[in-house]
Amino acid sequence: MMKKYNFLVLIILGLFATGLTNACKSDLAVGVEDKIATSIPITHINIPYVYNIKIGVTEIDIEGAGFLADDIISFVPRSGQGETVDLPIGSLTDNGVIVAISDNVKDGAYDIRVKRGELSQLIGKTYVNFVFNTDIPDKDGMTVKGTVFVGDKGVADVVVSDGEVVTKTDANGVYYLPSAKKNGYVFVSVPSNYEVITTNTVPLFFKPLTGITSDAEIRDFELFPVNNDNHVVAFLADIHLANRNDDIAQFQSNFLADINKTYDYYKDQNKKFYGLTLGDQSWDQYWYANNFKLAEYLQTIKDLEFPIYNVIGNHDYDPYVALNDWLAASPYRNLMGPTYYSMNIGQVHYIILDNMDYKNTGGSNGIIGDREYTNVIAQEQLDWLQKDLSYITDKSTPIVVAMHVPLHSNPDANGNSNISLQNGATLVGMLSAFNNVKVLTGHTHINYRVKQSGSNITEYNIGAVSATWWWTGRSGYAGNHICKDGSVGGYAVQEVEGRTQKLYYKSIGYEKDYQFRSYDLNTVHITAAAHTPNANATFKEKVPGIAGEYATKRDDNQVLINVWGYQDNWKINVTENGNTLPYTRVRKKDPLHLISYDLQRINVNADPTSSFTTTNTAHLFLVKAAEAKTTLKITVEDEFGNVYSETMERPKAFNYTMR
Repeated sequence: MMKKYNFLVLIILGLFATGLTNACKSDLAVGVEDKIATSIPITHINIPYVYNIKIGVTEIDIEGAGFLADDIISFVPRSGQGETVDLPIGSLTDNGVIVAISDNVKDGAYDIRVKRGELSQLIGKTYVNFVFNTDIPDKDGMTVKGTVFVGDKGVADVVVSDGEVVTKTDANGVYYLPSAKKNGYVFVSVPSNYEVITTNTVPLFFKPLTGITSDAEIRDFELFPVNNDNHVVAFLADIHLANRNDDIAQFQSNFLADINKTYDYYKDQNKKFYGLTLGDQSWDQYWYANNFKLAEYLQTIKDLEFPIYNVIGNHDYDPYVALNDWLAASPYRNLMGPTYYSMNIGQVHYIILDNMDYKNTGGSNGIIGDREYTNVIAQEQLDWLQKDLSYITDKSTPIVVAMHVPLHSNPDANGNSNISLQNGATLVGMLSAFNNVKVLTGHTHINYRVKQSGSNITEYNIGAVSATWWWTGRSGYAGNHICKDGSVGGYAVQEVEGRTQKLYYKSIGYEKDYQFRSYDLNTVHITAAAHTPNANATFKEKVPGIAGEYATKRDDNQVLINVWGYQDNWKINVTENGNTLPYTRVRKKDPLHLISYDLQRINVNADPTSSFTTTNTAHLFLVKAAEAKTTLKITVEDEFGNVYSETMERPKAFNYTMR
């Protein structure tokens, strides 16, 4: 015998009052299209705003008159995620129907529709909320309560927050929050050696709050035990899918193939694997023009077999919303959850921050604004962060902070850099008590690493998955995938064993040991004839100015080495005929990117977009060889003792596909 759930004990805040006629109901809640297109005569509908369904209960009541035994009740997710679940009516009652709840119905907001033959009619909206313990007593001032549990037991000492107040579960896994419900959600900081369920790769560590009633809302979180002390995180910056520049095809054939190969590599070692985006999964400018928003991005990655935590980027806001960061971020929150939160994977504490205030002056319904923003961490986030960090009593715990905009500026030729985030010094001060802090950022589409002298913080600004916004691999262009600093488009991979962290940059389409590229500057000669054959005379005249020093033919036997993951504790060695050659760190432009983007635009008689043009970078090194046709042995050793090498046979050709 199936258990039966009595909806009278629910929080009954139906959108349709008992006694409404079907016609009146349609006018109020369904809309003109449904009223015209449907004629299912169901009345006296009473749908609770929240179905608090105790876990293990398999049936619910739906109140209303006029149901037929063959009707189908459809639960349609309102978030855009998940599939519609069609449920047959189990039995008719005097007050309505009993419906068996399928395992496919998950926590979340739903439209409830009734289907009869070819007709489909909206009868209500609700939030399905599966509850571990319905008997948690209320407490004065506590507006959210719940249990964090595994199986049939609560989990103690799990940190729970609404983005303002922070608490921990008690010995029975129960928590209370005096939440103002301002942010509209509650989330757990997933504890070490646990995971949560995922939907379309998004870990569901958060649950929305209705905020409709002053009664305490129940929000429970189910955890699943795993062993993730040894784990891997792939940091994915600036994916920028927008359904342009052949980006979907490039993404699927190149990036997805590469990340799946990386995942399989670590899966074979029994390591837990996670993704963590660094913002700009989408591109706000094309949300509406190309009908490609965050939901479409999630559909593109939904078949990946590992969970992906997310960071919001400046291009992940609704470009129709002006001067209201909170509202502009609503589509992101609805699909991906809070814009700031924390979690624990193994022995590492990960913190995700939103370090932008989206302005978008001039935006309105149907009109995209200027999409401008301020690089700053809101005070409410800093207040929350202080509380979150207070629960980490062991200051030797590794901390990883992920956010979109860099903390530090692009270094100069001496490796010097400044804090560039508006209130970055405050963040640095809050993290100063911890011995080992890594900051992972994106946004720039280049690679650089910064560690201030005496600091406990190392920043890894990561090159983009999209490289130069998918331009160089676009049909008819350079046929490669290269970032603005000459790095190959790619992502960072952090290998963790206990508290030991090793991080490297993974170039898409190459093995993990591909960490630098060398140029024989004797062969690097950028000319209009060679690199912009299709440009008209006006645009050809621009080539020398863009090419700069590379516009001049040279024969001084200099070699340029681009080491995209370079840090000050890396070692470089170059030998010629057994003799060690000195090298000089320089800050300049990578020649391959110049011909792969800047001059490709000139070649089609278009000016390069200023944000996409080749960037000066300081992970370049000059070496002067004794002769023009000697072979150089180049080795680069990272801080972990990994040695990467190239036997450079010269002359080395300069072309679009060079390694």
